[in-house]
Amino acid sequence: MTLKIQNGDYVTDGCGGLERVEGTQALLQRVLFRLTARRGQFPFLPEMGSRLYQLCRDGKPSARSALARQYTVQALESEEDLTVTDVQWTQLEGSRGHLQVYLEWQGEPLSVSLDITG
Repeated sequence: MTLKIQNGDYVTDGCGGLERVEGTQALLQRVLFRLTARRGQFPFLPEMGSRLYQLCRDGKPSARSALARQYTVQALESEEDLTVTDVQWTQLEGSRGHLQVYLEWQGEPLSVSLDITG
């Protein structure tokens, strides 16, 4: 079981505890956590997180789609039975972008999307 996160905060269960999720929902929570956490920010888990926050300042705009895929695969490589099937990057104004990630887990197609600010 994994604690449920919504808008960057844990979700309470209304009884003084925290809401938990299982299965596919737990996996998606871990995926979003790994993609939004900044790689290298956890002293005892230096490989945790992604470098997606660097995307808008790394390289040329034309290379950002390839970098988005690379950073996504790198962030999720420790998740067992999870395959990144596609990553779509959309550059927004300024140093912002939108990331759509398509996954396959135990034969089930999944997707997550998130906005990235550099």
